[in-house]
Amino acid sequence: VSLLRAMAGGGKRSVAVLLVWVLLALARGDAIGPAAPREQVWPVPYQRHESRPPSDPYCQASYQTFCPTGYTDGHVPVMDAEDTVEVFLLKAPVWEAKFGDLLAHFNIIHDAIGFRSTKTGLNYTSEWYELFELFNCTFPHILEGRSSPLWCNQGASCFYPGIDDAHWAQNGTLKKVAEMNGSQFNQLGEYIRWDNRTGLFYETWRVRDSTSTVNYTEWFYPFDCANYVMRAFQKMGELGAKFIQGYQANYTFITLYSGMPQYLGNETFIFGPSGNKTLADRLMKFYSYFQAHQPFVHFVESMLHVLYYVGLEEEFFLYYNSEYWLLPMEYPFVKITYEYVPFYTHKLA
Repeated sequence: VSLLRAMAGGGKRSVAVLLVWVLLALARGDAIGPAAPREQVWPVPYQRHESRPPSDPYCQASYQTFCPTGYTDGHVPVMDAEDTVEVFLLKAPVWEAKFGDLLAHFNIIHDAIGFRSTKTGLNYTSEWYELFELFNCTFPHILEGRSSPLWCNQGASCFYPGIDDAHWAQNGTLKKVAEMNGSQFNQLGEYIRWDNRTGLFYETWRVRDSTSTVNYTEWFYPFDCANYVMRAFQKMGELGAKFIQGYQANYTFITLYSGMPQYLGNETFIFGPSGNKTLADRLMKFYSYFQAHQPFVHFVESMLHVLYYVGLEEEFFLYYNSEYWLLPMEYPFVKITYEYVPFYTHKLA
């Protein structure tokens, strides 16, 4: 019944959007029992870390090496305190080099920030994105001989000299949105380095209980390229940067719609020696339908299973903060939206 609802009216577009998004990404016994009860805060706070763990050697980018022209030590240049630094909002369709402006028609946009020193005339670009490409950050690898999913979901900031005007302006946005002095920029640089040291894992999904823009509960919030730009602009505002009036920025959100999520546990709890084998098998089977490297015939079969899970079973397994959650999916299940977010929100003490 739910699948029939989804294939009618707006629901058809919602399910189709999920199918299209997965297609494009690929171009590049026991009841489920919750873990021990714990006090829960919504949305679930994103977990910061003290150090970056090594990535599994299996994790590799298929099309683009991470940050090929960036500063390898992660540093941000220091500006003269009296310098005036211009700030640019940069936007381009995801995988523009491969698909041109195609993904712009689905509002699937990559975001970054540009800086220009008026004293030296030098330009810089700052962005935060996945180490091993979007699909690998969104779904794990299911490997033969491995009893648990392998996640390649780290992300990091990339700061590099120059702004590729053609890349950003041709099918996207290259717009001056603010100015700050050199001292404020240097403080922002400290924040960017801290953010890069502690915010290590890419989170694709926003999860809410309603399509309403006013009355809703936010279960999970994404941590992606757009969220990095929003965090950076918020920090600039706190530091006293002057934003140009009359321009607003929109950002891409991929939202799942769900009732209250059910906490399932971490990898050890589910897949460990004393784990829940039935739950572990269900998770492995679910994620097996989202594998980037499989023959086309198997891919089509997988997409039918995806529609079955989301439409008929009305469930989705989410991995957030290295923990698993069961989402009881609700109509319209998923949407891609392009929403206005202020550059800076004044916070009261």
